[in-house]
Amino acid sequence: MRVSTVTMFEQSVSSMNRQQNDFMKVGQQIASGRRVVNPSDDPQAASRAVGVAQSKAVTQQHMDARVSARNSLSQEESILNSVSDAIASAKTLMIQASSDTLSDVDRESIASELRGIYETVIGQANATDGNGRYLFGGYQDNSPPYVREADGSVSYVGDDNVREQRIDSSRLMPVTDNGNKIFASVPSGAKYITEMGDNQGSVIVGGPTVVDSSDPGYGQQYRIEFSGDGEDATYTVETFDTATQQWVALDPAGDYQDVDYVAGEQIRFGGLSLTLDGTAADGDSFTLGRATEMEPNLFKTFENALAVLEQPAETPQQKAALRNTLNTSMRELDNSLDNVLTVRASVGARLNEIDVVDSVGGNRMLNYEQTLSDLVDLDYAEAISEYSLRQVGLQAAQRAFVDIQGMSLFDRL
Repeated sequence: MRVSTVTMFEQSVSSMNRQQNDFMKVGQQIASGRRVVNPSDDPQAASRAVGVAQSKAVTQQHMDARVSARNSLSQEESILNSVSDAIASAKTLMIQASSDTLSDVDRESIASELRGIYETVIGQANATDGNGRYLFGGYQDNSPPYVREADGSVSYVGDDNVREQRIDSSRLMPVTDNGNKIFASVPSGAKYITEMGDNQGSVIVGGPTVVDSSDPGYGQQYRIEFSGDGEDATYTVETFDTATQQWVALDPAGDYQDVDYVAGEQIRFGGLSLTLDGTAADGDSFTLGRATEMEPNLFKTFENALAVLEQPAETPQQKAALRNTLNTSMRELDNSLDNVLTVRASVGARLNEIDVVDSVGGNRMLNYEQTLSDLVDLDYAEAISEYSLRQVGLQAAQRAFVDIQGMSLFDRL
């Protein structure tokens, strides 16, 4: 078989191109630091790398979401800490205001300080996060959740929803709490509280205190209603019938129907004990119920306390109203403080959970990075050795082409 000069040239050029292509490929791998530069380099590894890269990107998104969630929860925890301190300070002032030695001027001074605390709590309830969204308005986070009405009271205009954020593929976490849960709720085990009607007498309620929580009537709502004035006064204990939505006598033919009122006596019913003292007037009434059933509202508690502290307490009726209102307000503050601390504990638990999920996510991210490295990253020692080998091969191909190019029969003549 005769080998033509053209064939030798073509084979030499093809060998040179092949060696140069291999040499450039290794150089590209070294420059990029990746073994798989193009999918054709290792189709199986490239395919697996795409899936791992997608999982890594999702994990990174969850990590970013946890940063945002941690910021929101940390800010809420800080605000709840301030609110709990404010409630404790308010109760201290009310205890001070309950002293019989204070004058009206002294109580007005205490009311001024209490109003400052009240305004502080309102400001905290309308706090925003770093993005200008209101924390405690639920989904209504573009406007203040608490607004003042024409009569000066504070109303909640947010909703009962809770903003959530996905911090992991299997965890959707609440990152805020709505205002009703914080400022208008109490724990399920909250104490009994007393609300008085538009009374004209000077009866003061001491208690109620729980003496037997196993009593069949414990947990129900009760009302004490007076008939007659002064020494002729009698009282009837009623309970609220949830079926008919009406007040009915607790024991129509027994010990709680038209009972002669004796100042200072102790009454027991429904597992409760309370003391009535002072002068009763016809039509006076007191309602007793679990705090969970008495429409709890921290702002209403402040408003009721301020209303009596800013008014003179000269007559027996005014002094009784002052004492009863402050006693009820202090119980409500205790319940509100317990509720705020419960919510704060929930926030702390969520922050701890984020730390745990963050640790797991960090380990997962390291695993993904290691897997990607095993699939597509370059072994530099092997690559440099291959680079040197390809360089020698290219030089040899070039040298062979030069030698073949110079060959001629005329050299043999």
